[in-house]
Amino acid sequence: MSRQRIYQAIPHREPFLLVDEIVEQDPQRVVCTKTFTGEEDFFAGHYPGCPVVPGVLLCEAAMQAGAILLADYLAAAPGRIPVATRISDVRFKRLVLPGDTVRLEVELLDRLADAFFLRAKVTVGGQVAARLEFACTAAAAPGPSAPARKETA
Repeated sequence: MSRQRIYQAIPHREPFLLVDEIVEQDPQRVVCTKTFTGEEDFFAGHYPGCPVVPGVLLCEAAMQAGAILLADYLAAAPGRIPVATRISDVRFKRLVLPGDTVRLEVELLDRLADAFFLRAKVTVGGQVAARLEFACTAAAAPGPSAPARKETA
């Protein structure tokens, strides 16, 4: 599906948009892809000379795919966005390198009111690169004039 569909589904934009394409989607599951070209800024400082996609960005890509899955559920609640509340049982199995295309498979396991529980598998060429479970809640979207939160000591 088009980039426009991704933009309609989630608020993420370049340079932090980590989904290139929606391959398939139904109410319980979404499959997306992301190609890491090697031109991304993080490669310059993450293992210089031996660039590797940071595992935390694989998790973020999976959670963005999950947000795309939840977009239809949240359409009935305007002004709300999915926000991660938990990540668990993360397993990294394979390095992801510049030029790799990851396949992001996310399934909705359960929903309790505005809480959504999901499982993700990230693969490259059919090999598992990462697995994780995470939860999201529907939170009020901050507006452009929302006051900045104060840090507490």
